[in-house]
Amino acid sequence: MAALLLDRSRAPVAFGRRAVPQLFEELQQPETSCRQRALNSLCDLMHDPERIYQTVNGGFLDQMKVLLEDEDPSVRANTCKLLYMLTGHNIGRSKVRDVCSLSLSLSLSLSLCRPAGAEALLSLVPKLMLKLKLQEEGEEEEEEEEVQVLLLSTVCSCSRLDPLPALSSDGVSLLGRKLSHHSSDIRREAAAAMMALSVSGDGKQQVCEEAVLPVLVDLLRDQEVEVQANAAGVIMYTAIITTGTNTHLTAASGELNVLIMYSLRALTSLAEIPKGRCLLLEQLPLLVERSEAAEEDQDIRRAAQSAVRVVTWAP
Repeated sequence: MAALLLDRSRAPVAFGRRAVPQLFEELQQPETSCRQRALNSLCDLMHDPERIYQTVNGGFLDQMKVLLEDEDPSVRANTCKLLYMLTGHNIGRSKVRDVCSLSLSLSLSLSLCRPAGAEALLSLVPKLMLKLKLQEEGEEEEEEEEVQVLLLSTVCSCSRLDPLPALSSDGVSLLGRKLSHHSSDIRREAAAAMMALSVSGDGKQQVCEEAVLPVLVDLLRDQEVEVQANAAGVIMYTAIITTGTNTHLTAASGELNVLIMYSLRALTSLAEIPKGRCLLLEQLPLLVERSEAAEEDQDIRRAAQSAVRVVTWAP
């Protein structure tokens, strides 16, 4: 202890369980020298399992993101050194993995804000789908909900550009199972991704063959408006299949007509809510097409016309 107190390259270390929290406070000081000394002292404490536990559970990993962008090279270097020491222990590896997984998912999501982002990430879609599948099968530890939401959102954005990578990775079946997740955020993103897949002919066919439609009908009564809207969107896209082109779909034509009616009624109800109306204005061209299609069932045409009136209503 005396050596530490006399060493100018180290911060003074408090006694007992106060040691790590006190050094965390030093890491937030504006003076670069304070951060440098605190990191050096933390590294000295990493031989003690109790101090390791305090470090990974006391907030250092949250501060790590800031320290890795510090303007001082020695602060960044010592942060990496401390991370290396933490990952030498099971609890440290687990926590660092969680933080890195979330940071990576956020980076992927943020990259989609640029026009070329989705196109650049298309090649990663099969790997993202495989990761979600392995977690589901228990071969990997399931990610926290926030990470799953970001992964699904990334898949959705990429699939709007090109649905083939996700469709080729058993996407409809996997997303179909996510539709029943207890988290409304995951249900919302899974339904949005499913809607992106159902735009293509192959996606529509797989939605029918994988028996996803009954699950989507249940989601029309979901408590979350966005979940309902996304589910209705999938049903609408799937329902425009020409039933004479495929034997399986021909057999399901009666069921599809019922689903169309359910979805149009759900859309009409959603449009009565300002947030729902805002979301559905994006799908107005499709609704108008439905309401004017001469070959469409008369009841469906009327239901679509009613939906258009409510969506376009203005006070």
